[in-house]
Amino acid sequence: MRERILIIEDDDRILQFIRRGLTYEGFKVETAEDGPTGLASARDIPPDLVILDWMLPGMDGLEVCRRLRAAGEIPILMLTAKDSVPDRVEGLDAGADDYLVKPFDFDELLARIRALLRRTKSSGPDILSFADLKLDTGTHLASRGDRSIELTAKEYELLELLLRHPRQVLTRDVIYDRVWGYDFGGESNIIEVYVRYIRQKTEEEGEPRLIHTVRGVGYVLRESI
Repeated sequence: MRERILIIEDDDRILQFIRRGLTYEGFKVETAEDGPTGLASARDIPPDLVILDWMLPGMDGLEVCRRLRAAGEIPILMLTAKDSVPDRVEGLDAGADDYLVKPFDFDELLARIRALLRRTKSSGPDILSFADLKLDTGTHLASRGDRSIELTAKEYELLELLLRHPRQVLTRDVIYDRVWGYDFGGESNIIEVYVRYIRQKTEEEGEPRLIHTVRGVGYVLRESI
């Protein structure tokens, strides 16, 4: 699954400069132009990394950073024109993982992003679980109880997304973006097809259904009611 980066920046010129560059490098990019919108976006579907401007309307970058850090361990790269040592200390103390002073070279930004993502991944694979369903992010093997389940690449990505957001309804648009990375169009049934594949594999021996359809919205991983 390609890494998803959220850029929270109110200067449209800088925002588009970073967005174009990261998109070209193969990242999935989402943007927000003020603090509250950026914070809501990060909480809705947590990105793999946040690029956060210090000076933002609605809620400044320091406060956004504090709230993101209180909610989890998303890597945060802070951008700012403030280059004094006390300013850098304040940004890092708020929870930023790294700090880049404007103006900056895109290659340096990209190198810092890759370093933060490597640092995040270095903690090793996760075992994601919900009820009796488990998914090993290292081997890409799933299991229910003692029964092993082999998955294709896209089945794995879809199941991983659901397991990282249990009991949360994921819309079709979110699933398209996170798993396929582009829009198939409103008439496509690709998500339904892959949900059916995963259901067949995870319910093969009569196990209770865990992936449920929310009609007109999307899908949710939860126990049967």
